[in-house]
Amino acid sequence: MHSSPQPVPAAPSGYCDSAPGHPLHGPYHDDEYGFPQRDEAVLFERLVLEINQAGLSWLTILRKREAFQQAYGGFEVDRVAAYGDADRDRLLGDAAIIRNRLKINAAIHNAQVIQRLRASHGGFAHWLDAHLRDADRLRDKAGWVTLFRQTFRFTGPEITGEFLMSLGYLPGAHRSDCPVHARTVAAGAPWGNELPCTPRSGSGS
Repeated sequence: MHSSPQPVPAAPSGYCDSAPGHPLHGPYHDDEYGFPQRDEAVLFERLVLEINQAGLSWLTILRKREAFQQAYGGFEVDRVAAYGDADRDRLLGDAAIIRNRLKINAAIHNAQVIQRLRASHGGFAHWLDAHLRDADRLRDKAGWVTLFRQTFRFTGPEITGEFLMSLGYLPGAHRSDCPVHARTVAAGAPWGNELPCTPRSGSGS
């Protein structure tokens, strides 16, 4: 059973303040950030985008999002998992995305991992659900980071934490006084305790 949420004071700043009204941050904040997702391609896209944000701003990634979708075949896991040297070269030569060999290799490797999660857990979403709890409590960020490092490639603490928070597996995407917060709760975000929002790192301007 989840512990009872505690009142959380409104934080003075954060993504909930800067994103609304922005042409790219706004729709992401209002309709995607913190909302649970089950679709495999959506989960894979989020993982690839978070990996590619490393060292960059989230605004850069949002600006390139459509190009990423085209370059990575709509984030169809089977398609990306089958990428070979020619596809790696194509991605490395695509100026519309992030041309980083380690990140590209991680995307391909992680697609192959997700394929295996279908057999072991019934899919990526079910694998996440299966690890939501550690014994009798919700898995904390440190526990998730350890698990992701054992499972995926290029998933350090910041990437793992932001990926999970963006999908509601960790709290903190929105302040408790942000109107979107209640919508993520109503949508079934898996976390159980209300925590204050922290600024999305590298959001850009």
